[in-house]
Parts: sequence; C-alpha cells; structure tokens
Amino acid sequence: MVHRLSSILEPLEPSKLFLQPQPLEVELGSGDGSFAVQYAQLHPERNLLAVERLLGRLRKIDRKGLRAGLANLRLVRIEASYLLEFLLPRGSIQALHVYFPDPWPKRKHRKNRLVNARFTELARQVLVPGGTVHLRTDDEGYFAQMTEVFAANTNFLLAESPAELSGIRTDFEKEFLAKGVGTLRTAYQRR
Repeated sequence: MVHRLSSILEPLEPSKLFLQPQPLEVELGSGDGSFAVQYAQLHPERNLLAVERLLGRLRKIDRKGLRAGLANLRLVRIEASYLLEFLLPRGSIQALHVYFPDPWPKRKHRKNRLVNARFTELARQVLVPGGTVHLRTDDEGYFAQMTEVFAANTNFLLAESPAELSGIRTDFEKEFLAKGVGTLRTAYQRR
C-alpha cells in the first residue's frame, strides 16, 4: 500500500504506517519491487518500507504487494536521501537495503551517487545500534566508493550478508547475471 505523505517536513511515524509493531527495514530505490515483495513475503515478522521516486515503478510494486496480500509492506514516493535525512526517526531502522543504485558512471556526475560519505552518517542516524546496511551493485567503481566510505566511518563494521538475503535477486540483478555480469555485495553493521 502506498503511503501518501501528509507533509515532507514531519518525520514518519512507523507505528502509524503498519498494522503490527515489528522491526522496520527500508529498501531505498525499490525499482520494480522484486526484492521488496519477495522479502516481505519471506519475513512477515518484519515491516518493510519500500522507497521509490518514480510513480510508475511505485504503482507496479503496489499491485504486486496487494496481490500478495502483504500487510507488512508499505511504499513511499520520495527521494531516498531526503527520506533518510529528514523523515525517518533516529534509531528506528533495523536494516537498510540499497540494491543497484544508479552508478552515475561519468566522473562529473559521481557527486549524484546515493552512497557517499554523507550517506554513511545518515545511515548511522536512522539505524538502531547493531542495524545493518546491505549493498549490491554491478559497477566496480561504485562498489569501490561504497566500501571506501563505509571503511572510513568508524561507526560501522564490515558484516556478513546472510545467504538467504543474497538469494533474493532483483530484476536488475537477474538481467546482469544473464549477461554474465556479477554482483558485488557487502554489508556494514552499525556499532
């Protein structure tokens, strides 16, 4: 179900988004929702907020979630970095999932990448202690940047991605694998 923001200035209240008070995880840039829907189905004991700025993609995820009857999946249309900085309550998120964000491959556009040094600080603010950021990309340069900025932030430790989580593939990932392009993945846990 798409959650319509009543204000872009007031923080979200997770208890008002979901029927059940459960640990909250967020997927930033949900694309067509292939990960969000599968993950919500496998984990009814967790709430998942799928974030996407493109309306067409959001509607597609909404249809999939409604067909599957997922009470633990909510959707919001907004820019991911804005949501992290201004709308998610501090220390409220168990995990952030960021899979195949736009790599902005041209050098002059790299400043537009979601995962940068500022992102690590925003992630630290919204994650509970022990919360995890899960990252995937097919772009080697972006992966190097991701690992570099998280390694530089002393609030995070390198972590393992559960095998079960790695088994849930996005449609982008399936396309890349079919073309012989591998997935680069890592995870970082907040201290």
